[in-house]
Amino acid sequence: MFKKAIILMIISALAFALLNVFVKSLTQFNVYQIVFFRSIGSLIFTIPFLLHYKIPILGKKRFLLISRGVVGFIAMTLFFASLKYLSMGPAVSIRYISPIFAAIFALLLLKENIKYLQWLCFALAFSGVVILKGFDANINGIGLLFALLSAFFTGLVFIIIRKIGNSDHPMVVVNYFMIIAALFGGVLSFNEWTTPIGIEWVMLLSLGVFGYFGQYYMTKAIQLAEVNQVAPLKYIEVIFTMIIGAIWLDETYTLISLLGILLILIGLILNFVVKR
Repeated sequence: MFKKAIILMIISALAFALLNVFVKSLTQFNVYQIVFFRSIGSLIFTIPFLLHYKIPILGKKRFLLISRGVVGFIAMTLFFASLKYLSMGPAVSIRYISPIFAAIFALLLLKENIKYLQWLCFALAFSGVVILKGFDANINGIGLLFALLSAFFTGLVFIIIRKIGNSDHPMVVVNYFMIIAALFGGVLSFNEWTTPIGIEWVMLLSLGVFGYFGQYYMTKAIQLAEVNQVAPLKYIEVIFTMIIGAIWLDETYTLISLLGILLILIGLILNFVVKR
């Protein structure tokens, strides 16, 4: 079961990496339109799932579900926007510091304790961000800001999901997110809509497919094995994204940027180990 969980986690990381690469390559479309197609593509799976298993689509904790959708939309939009300014490696790595913000929110809002070693891990991860900004001339300031804000709002999403708890089925939570993101993305992209041509339709609609299966296989992997055994493997997404980006989009990385990314990943993985 453990080997199967590892395989599923790797497939999940690859799906998310392909999602990142496709978003990065679709520069001719505005970010809201990309969010719209990303959401519509996932709704093709979530709505039939809920209907098939007769799960109430509206859920129970509706205010929190709507809040999760709105905050999630903001986080996703900011991350996709950051990809227009940054290479994919730094953008994805910085987005992954969201557990730092989640821990701070948990401390302030849920009164949870944070171990001293966790603060050291957070400092190590954030030092990677500082190195990227302070010593890598290729890092765009606006892109860095978007990625950090995306991580901030993603951290808030974690807290909202914690508040929802087991009251609602996970697919209901995802479905709310996708519906709200599709609505906001569709409305905000209306004035700058670019009609896709040929293969662009496939690429845009595949965003939702990659996102759905990335989430699905990650969930299945966590169900098959202990969380502390497989969860750190999700950071393979960064490696996959950088490799595919280098091959497909000719992205290059300096030693300084690689050092910054490495520090971020080490800090996050150590935090996970300490927390467990």
